[in-house]
Amino acid sequence: MSQTTDFFAPQAFEADVIDCQIEGTIPAGLNGAFIRVGGDWAYPPKHRDDSLFNQDGYVSRFRFRNGRVDYKGRWIETERYRNNRAAGRQLYGYYRNPHDCEPQVAHVDEPWRNTVANTSVEAHAGRLFALKEDARPVEIDPVTLETRGFHDFGGGYNSQTFTAHPKIDPQTGELLTFGYEATGLATDDLFYYVIDRKGAVSREVRLKVPYVSMVHDWAITQSHVIFPVFGYVTSEERLRSGQIHWAWDSNAPTWFGILPRDGEAKDLRWFKGPNRAIVHTFNARTEGGKVILEAPIFDTNPFPFFPFADGSKWDPVKSQSLIRRLTFDLASKDDGYVEEILFPGLPVIDLGRVDERFMGQDMRYAYTSFNDGSKALDRDRVGTGIRRITNSYGVFDMKDRTMRSFYAGPTHALQEVTFVPRHADAEEGDGWLIGTANNYADMRTELVVVDASHPEDGALGRVILPFRSNVQVHGRWYSDEQLNFGREA
Repeated sequence: MSQTTDFFAPQAFEADVIDCQIEGTIPAGLNGAFIRVGGDWAYPPKHRDDSLFNQDGYVSRFRFRNGRVDYKGRWIETERYRNNRAAGRQLYGYYRNPHDCEPQVAHVDEPWRNTVANTSVEAHAGRLFALKEDARPVEIDPVTLETRGFHDFGGGYNSQTFTAHPKIDPQTGELLTFGYEATGLATDDLFYYVIDRKGAVSREVRLKVPYVSMVHDWAITQSHVIFPVFGYVTSEERLRSGQIHWAWDSNAPTWFGILPRDGEAKDLRWFKGPNRAIVHTFNARTEGGKVILEAPIFDTNPFPFFPFADGSKWDPVKSQSLIRRLTFDLASKDDGYVEEILFPGLPVIDLGRVDERFMGQDMRYAYTSFNDGSKALDRDRVGTGIRRITNSYGVFDMKDRTMRSFYAGPTHALQEVTFVPRHADAEEGDGWLIGTANNYADMRTELVVVDASHPEDGALGRVILPFRSNVQVHGRWYSDEQLNFGREA
């Protein structure tokens, strides 16, 4: 295959690979599934400058059993995908703007019907969901990867939307979640939910945000939830004029809404800070009267496909995230907070993860990707079809502020990392890092398995696909106990 071929060109096929090629060794205790959700253009977009987040949803799974791995990839058959397939062309316009769709599929009053379900994946109460924040969850069969349709938790979930990043409390098993633009396009309603371990809604709180904004990720502690509202803005007027859903307002302050987990709308408190972007978080905790949030945070617009409201040009140098710690003093009458950069001079990819057994609690390690410029890059072999090199996974010690790293190789770019504990009672950090890598030289996708305690030793094993698989947005690991794989042949 020519080196000039774009690794990110549409794949446009479903796939099954039985007994994938393995280099090295897959640890014997690693039994379960790594499930990824991302996007691919089943049909070319109507606008060349549209957001990549508008691609059709695609779910893929690496199934680990006794040192062997199978792969399966399927389209997520949303209403939008089926409509496009029936028409044989793209019927939908700019990202999350039904006013820009062809009339027969506009659904302006029901915009959730236009979802591509391409952002994240979560499992709860035995069900697997593909998620995108513009609609309710789309249920996926964990064995066949067939699309089952929207899920509303027995009718108890009233928001039109559902975050791509719900959180599971490791102690109670509850699913904590929310939806913004909860009552329709460009509405300032945010609904917060608690869903019990059996999958029933046990709590709903209806809130208002300071301005309509992308609330992509959030954070929980054992006693609070934190909602970031930042510089992406929209309005009904903007959408009616046919523009892409979001624009970046460089003058918009950042707000953090902190709500006690057992609180009501009147208990929500907002803290205000400088213009930032908080697309993803690591974790948060409550210590006495303070709430502490740790996250990769940008100083400006992270995404080139969402324009600046004032016409400014996107700057890739300024659009880098640094790991920061924000401290909110609940006893203070001031609405400000303290911001600290933990690893100065080390820009990271903001797709960060933690050991989720410590979700909402004090923890030591955060994991994310970055590009280590001191490592070799084989420019002759990576060719011209690359967009970004992210060659390393970092194990960031949030206590002593040191970092250890895994380097993928001179022709590889890593996607989001996931931490898998060695066993249920393992100490924090004792386990594996897994994730997929783009091998630009060979035009194929590889899944790497790394010892999280010794990432510098390199990959324990690599699962080799004979093709380039769709680029994921987010992926998660689920053990055999978390999903019902009893129906497998």
